[in-house]
Amino acid sequence: MRHLRVLVALGGVLVAGASVRAHEIGTTRVTILLPATARYEIQIVTDAASLAEKVGAAAGSTPIDTTDPAALRQRLEELGAVFRGRFVIAFDGRAVRPDLAWKVEPSTAVGGAPVATIRLSGPVPDAARQLTWSYAWTFASYALVARRDPAGQATTEWLEGGETSAPLALLGPSPMVSPLRLGSRYVALGFTHILPHGLDHVLFVLGLFLLSRRLRPLLLQVSAFTVAHSITLGLGLYGLLTLPASIVEPLIAISIAYIALENIFLSHLNHWRVVLVFAFGLLHGLGFAGALKEVGLPRSEFATALLSFNVGVELGQLTVIGLAFLLVGLPYANRVWYRSRIVLPASALIACFGVYWTVERLFKL
Repeated sequence: MRHLRVLVALGGVLVAGASVRAHEIGTTRVTILLPATARYEIQIVTDAASLAEKVGAAAGSTPIDTTDPAALRQRLEELGAVFRGRFVIAFDGRAVRPDLAWKVEPSTAVGGAPVATIRLSGPVPDAARQLTWSYAWTFASYALVARRDPAGQATTEWLEGGETSAPLALLGPSPMVSPLRLGSRYVALGFTHILPHGLDHVLFVLGLFLLSRRLRPLLLQVSAFTVAHSITLGLGLYGLLTLPASIVEPLIAISIAYIALENIFLSHLNHWRVVLVFAFGLLHGLGFAGALKEVGLPRSEFATALLSFNVGVELGQLTVIGLAFLLVGLPYANRVWYRSRIVLPASALIACFGVYWTVERLFKL
């Protein structure tokens, strides 16, 4: 009965994650244009539906249609006073009250929620020397990008929801974030892009695991996948190779379904499997790049982001494989019923979600 509990647990994870969107990085991004004049300007880009639900819950309001941009904008404008309660703009430690301007537009991502753009602006207090920022309407890490002018150099600081930024100097250069701290943030983003947010990538790696009872063939496939997605992650991040999400995301879903179906119809690895895994890795790399670019990284940080994020992704994938071996591979892989009771049912579940995601992403359900 233990193997049945494993399958039930896997099924529960899949059902719970059926509505999880791919590449959930940077649903909130904040850009500060450090004032060279007497006014400051801050832009928040975030998931409009999620923000409206949080602000509405804080205000005790009734739920609304979270797919209608017009309704979301009206709700956010109505609750502007509540929204003000969880962010702070301070000059030299003294909070100011900015003007708010709202815009809500449909998402350009496949199956994405409407996007809210909130502009905060106001006069800079006389003789102010530095600015600090905090924002508590998100529970995740988000990027705070500070620029001297729209086309100039920028610095990025990663903050947790509610955390106060380092002081940003209004005159002279702002203090740079240390490479170690910046790199550790991107490693964490890469890891969380797999666990817990990358259910599609987790299922792909599990699909590789299910047909490989021995560690060496599995590591060969994972290595091919790693090399491939590293190539397209780099090319995509630098803008040398781009494909729209409307193409990449359905193809990623197809790759998941294909690997799972191959597990069902084949009982052993064939030589073409590694080649296919490499090709699918190229697609997943473009997905990683699209997610990372959505954060709005300054170009000066691309190299740090590329290396560190990739390290985080690999750590996430190795964690998935390690857990799979501990929970399934070691206790069950040598049982005579392993294929009929573990590989086939689990692969069928993965294939179903691959097909579901393919249809969802093609038709934006």
